Amino acid sequence: MTDTNKNEKKTEGKNNSTKNKGSFSDNFKPRTPQGKDGKPKFNMLYIYIALMVILGINFFTSGNSAVETTWHEVKRTMIQNGDVEKIVVLNGAKANIYLKKESYPKYKEKLGSSFSSPDINGPHFYFTLGSYDSFNENLNEAIAEYNQEEIPIKNDSTYDWSGIFQILFPIALLIFFWWFIFKRMSKGGAGGPGGGIFNVGKSQAKLFDKDQKVTTSFKDVAGLAEAKQEIEEIVSFLKNPDRYTKLGGKIPKGALLVGPPGTGKTLLARAVAGEAHVPFFSMSGSDFVEMFVGVGASRVRDLFKQAKEKSPCIVFIDEIDAIGRARGKNPNMGSNDERENTLNQLLTEMDGFDTNSGVIILAATNRADILDRALMRAGRFDRQIHVELPDLNERKEIFEVHLKPLTISKNIEVDFLSKQTPGFSGADIANVCNESALIAARREHKAVEKQDFLDAVDRIIGGLEKKNKIISVQEKKTIAYHEAGHATVSWLLKHAHPLVKVTIVPRGKALGAAWYLPEERSITTKEQMMDEMSATLGGRAAEEVTFGSISSGAQNDLERITKQAYAMVCYFGMSSKVGNLSFYDSSGQADYSFTKPYSEKTAELIDDEIKSLIDEAYIRAKKVLKENKEGHKILSERLLEKEVLFTEDLEQIFGQRPGHDHESKHLEPEELKN
Repeated sequence: MTDTNKNEKKTEGKNNSTKNKGSFSDNFKPRTPQGKDGKPKFNMLYIYIALMVILGINFFTSGNSAVETTWHEVKRTMIQNGDVEKIVVLNGAKANIYLKKESYPKYKEKLGSSFSSPDINGPHFYFTLGSYDSFNENLNEAIAEYNQEEIPIKNDSTYDWSGIFQILFPIALLIFFWWFIFKRMSKGGAGGPGGGIFNVGKSQAKLFDKDQKVTTSFKDVAGLAEAKQEIEEIVSFLKNPDRYTKLGGKIPKGALLVGPPGTGKTLLARAVAGEAHVPFFSMSGSDFVEMFVGVGASRVRDLFKQAKEKSPCIVFIDEIDAIGRARGKNPNMGSNDERENTLNQLLTEMDGFDTNSGVIILAATNRADILDRALMRAGRFDRQIHVELPDLNERKEIFEVHLKPLTISKNIEVDFLSKQTPGFSGADIANVCNESALIAARREHKAVEKQDFLDAVDRIIGGLEKKNKIISVQEKKTIAYHEAGHATVSWLLKHAHPLVKVTIVPRGKALGAAWYLPEERSITTKEQMMDEMSATLGGRAAEEVTFGSISSGAQNDLERITKQAYAMVCYFGMSSKVGNLSFYDSSGQADYSFTKPYSEKTAELIDDEIKSLIDEAYIRAKKVLKENKEGHKILSERLLEKEVLFTEDLEQIFGQRPGHDHESKHLEPEELKN
């Protein structure tokens, strides 16, 4: 980060703090959305709210529902007491009774006290007429009988809508909320840009063009030299097509980025969007799949329709395995064909009857083995660009990118950090840098120091340190001898990974750990695997040699060596009895693999060979520990005292690592009997 950027951020922060010093009402003023010209943008939501408020007020105030009664009740109570002011007859069928204002309190209990109760102006009661003439006669008789004043009668022929309104208003309210919620859901999901049920099949791809630029460039992508070279060639073709077409070349129709998670596939695609200067459509594979039948295929058609209109352009589909899974590989009953229909439409659009000249497809996945073969063929994805985990030099470049915004001390060397993180992806390295800054801030350091980085690596690999975990003295001693066993065997075997440090401080789920620095290997020999298995079994062997008993602490070790031995026999053909056979399907295209690809007799042979390899590695580990029993004991006691030991401590006890100056003898099967 440059000083200019820092100053800009400080100024921005001051402005924000100044704004926040306003009154309470200033801080909570509703923000009016603005259009492209900066003028306030009209929002239909305000009209909806105003309409609902008006209808609600009308519903609660204009209802004034009269209470139903009978003619006998009106005659013997209201007329006899002289409480009736007037009577309004609606359409000759309904009589509304209006009480005198001074008589209104007497009937308060009958009228009720709810929102819809009649107010003092009335009407207060009503009853249904059988015949208007009969009602008129009965009223005159009642007035004469009780010697009351004449009650005026008014005939009204207008229709009373209040009842219908009270019935329809709740229904209209429910319909409005259903429509409003469905519209909001459509905008975020099925409706696509613009929302609405009629846009459910529209593409949800996000378009980056001259109006919405991407600032990421190839300079921001560290390492990945080979992958960048192929991607840059596609960008170069879009910028200077004549350079290639004059020789008869054609632009690649598609490129598939394949690699483990966190290696920078999506970052490469963003760099393409920033460098190509052509329209760039970006979406995820899961955006095609919906609960509605036919939506996926419709969105694919709409996506390519938009792409053709803006060609030349690039379409990027992230996590394409969501729709590109091999067809016919799901024999489960009742499975949905929607994903396969979407894939069929995608195959047709990419290289079907209609040509898509000028439309380049970029896709990314970390599960290329499950993709459909028709999707992988040339003409659809002409190039498969493998984005692998970074090597030593690439990790150095990635560290240089992520260390720029950090304030680091002068004693930090990028070479050292890159050597301490073998097998880390670009995302892991970014996490290490961020975690180290957080650790340094927690310790109130003025700059990120070397130890902060080492602690960050430990935190990411092993988990959070648990210093307060309750462990008995005997358990702690067992853990110390167990971890010292790992360290001793790995140090004394030639092909085992070199040890960095060993600790008995609980971290994550582990009660202790031995940290190794794996070598940068492209291939691994049988001898190297056997040494690694012996080092992994060093903890269990140390418990048996020292205490004469074993514990459950070696569960993770046993799980790892079992998988490794199985891979040696079944995948790599490293067993003389089973032979040079591999039962591993790296393509992932096996049709309906319900059973193992070998017989029961071969399965028994495989089990015997796996056990034989593990037994050989275990006996070898015990042999090393017995020959170096004194050194193992010193290492264990020192580990109990200090809790953490490093390479220097092992050199003091065992001397220089023997792998550098003499051969480590490999036990043959006949020697195991001794």
